[in-house]
Amino acid sequence: MSSVKTIVITGCSSGIGYTTAIELQKRGYRVIATARKSEDVTYLAQEGLTALQLDLADSASIQQAVNQIIELTDGKIDALFNNGAFGQPGAVEDLSREVLRFQFETNVFGTQELTNLIIPLMRKQGHGRIIYNSSVLGIVAMTYRGAYNASKYALEGLADTLRLELHGSGIFVSLIEPGPILTNFRQNAFALYKKNINPTQSFHQTTYQAMEDRLQKEGPAAPFTLPPMAVTEKVIHALESKRPKIRYYVTFPTYLFGILKRLLPASWLDALLRTVK
Repeated sequence: MSSVKTIVITGCSSGIGYTTAIELQKRGYRVIATARKSEDVTYLAQEGLTALQLDLADSASIQQAVNQIIELTDGKIDALFNNGAFGQPGAVEDLSREVLRFQFETNVFGTQELTNLIIPLMRKQGHGRIIYNSSVLGIVAMTYRGAYNASKYALEGLADTLRLELHGSGIFVSLIEPGPILTNFRQNAFALYKKNINPTQSFHQTTYQAMEDRLQKEGPAAPFTLPPMAVTEKVIHALESKRPKIRYYVTFPTYLFGILKRLLPASWLDALLRTVK
């Protein structure tokens, strides 16, 4: 790299965000790593990263963080990696309005608010890279993941539209589509399941027991699970390629379902997706 580039990354407390922040710092980037909890911010700072607190569900927190970022960088931000997100498990009919709203506050509304605050800085400098961490669940829907499915479908729609609107600006938009990655995602999802879903009052009570077992399983819970570095490698390409891809698939399931969605009749694909736990 000919010069130091600055990137803002959300959701750096662990997993994909943390791994990407550390690896990009090793490559010479100036990384501004953000996390929701103050103790995670402290830990990231101890790792040598420039760390800020940013809660995507809180508009005031987003605006405060952006003001701090502008002060730190003199308003020069080369890239944004929208990684911060969580997954709320549960059958669609068991998701209250409040639970759905909270899922979208972080995964969609907060993510796009942050992006919209940074776009003018990128327009002013005439270049930038915006990377959204989506999911295979932004391509196909799977049972008992309705809130997360919907948030990723929405994110894909915003990213696709934004890419069209930014054409010619020097700002490139890419989507990363991971399948199963070894992170704390399931542990966090299980905590939200216990908080927001009452299985004893649900038609899906029996199915929930199997889902609880999967969410509490140690280690990879699905075949073809890859480490977070698999995503980081795609982020690096999206940042450094002269022509970054619009979509980056990660893990075999993403490639598989991306192909099957194009080839299979919808009813056939539905039958297959109903078998995925």
